[in-house]
Amino acid sequence: MDILSVIEHKKQNKSLTKEEIRFFVHGAADGSLPDYQLAALLMAIRLNGMDLDETACLTWEMAQSGAMLEPDVGGLPLDKHSTGGVGDTTTLVLAPLVAACGGKVLKMSGRGLGHTGGTVDKLESIEGMQVELAEDTFVSIVKEVGCCVVGQSKNLAPADKRLYALRDVTGTVDSVPLIASSILSKKFASGAKAIVLDVKVGSGALMPTLPDAMHLAQTMVEIGKRLNRPVSCVISGMEEPLGSHVGNALEVKEAIEILQGKVEGPLKDVALFLGSRMLMNAGLAKDGADGTAQMEKAICSGAGLKKFKEMIAAQGGNPKVCDDVSLLPAAPVICPVCATESGYLSKTDGVALGLAAQKMGAGRMKKDDVIDPAVGFVMHKRIGDLVKPGDVICTLHARDAASARQAEENIRSALTFSPAPVPAARLIYALVSEQGTENVNL
Repeated sequence: MDILSVIEHKKQNKSLTKEEIRFFVHGAADGSLPDYQLAALLMAIRLNGMDLDETACLTWEMAQSGAMLEPDVGGLPLDKHSTGGVGDTTTLVLAPLVAACGGKVLKMSGRGLGHTGGTVDKLESIEGMQVELAEDTFVSIVKEVGCCVVGQSKNLAPADKRLYALRDVTGTVDSVPLIASSILSKKFASGAKAIVLDVKVGSGALMPTLPDAMHLAQTMVEIGKRLNRPVSCVISGMEEPLGSHVGNALEVKEAIEILQGKVEGPLKDVALFLGSRMLMNAGLAKDGADGTAQMEKAICSGAGLKKFKEMIAAQGGNPKVCDDVSLLPAAPVICPVCATESGYLSKTDGVALGLAAQKMGAGRMKKDDVIDPAVGFVMHKRIGDLVKPGDVICTLHARDAASARQAEENIRSALTFSPAPVPAARLIYALVSEQGTENVNL
């Protein structure tokens, strides 16, 4: 078997056999196949797709391309993953809160992908934070602290690690089979037994329409069913940045302020909704309302923030950032973007906003780019808000004046205003599981 024949088969829109999938996955994992041939195959998959049998096979082969953990964490191993968005820092909010309520969260996260931010990149903005840990260290932290968030280990789903990096720079991010197999292979390899997936929909999501997001959610639930791993998916909105802060250190700051009880809003609401489902899966909450109430209590008591401190310290980071966010990296240029006319913020181009942050240095344009943890922006207005001339729409955190000017231009072009009032953006649309689809209006 050779990779050219595999590429040719998929280019001709033929279903790949288990043997062909196993061949190219192993070639990605062991380095025997070059980037340019893998990139060609990824583009063929992006253009012609994969059926459920192919996607389930790809998922399982990528999971088995390295170690398969069966972790003893002192409880049911829980995991949550988002398909990516802008200002989406739910993991850093819900992981310590779920842990404070007795859950065991072992989270293997990715780096930034396309216009979307990466949880691992955000955590690395904390001084000393180690996200590349040995599997036994990862498991022991979860068992002791209740949560640990790490990058993808070389030993866990190594094929996906390589393909993930290539997708980021080859225009093949937005493919349902590649998204589903990438997410689930990491979850299965890490030993998660109950998985909650946050499937984003909207202008800032990989899935721009509700049917697209539903298709991805149903695909992942079906793969979980075929591979005997329970998977549930929450369809959540990404018509605008979820949190107000966009950029690595800025998003860590917002997560800390939520755990401190200082900040309310959509980021907290979605994090609590997802976390409540994790607690239900673990048998630690009787229903969503009970799970949410437990996490609210953990915020008020400081137990959630304490767990975040413990996790940071266990991973080598400086837990003092939880008491003093000024210890996080800060940009040298901070300046406002002000409105020039009156109107209601009616629409945002989420991809353009994510790319604006990426171009500032918060994301990667090339696979080997180094991220600037300090840069990004803070949005002060959300869809539905009335804006008057002189109002500050957002605050830029840039590395220099030229970067700030370019970011301002990019952000202004991403915002649309209306003379008539518009409703706030929807946060949650549906919950998809093996039992079916439940509509949610949040």
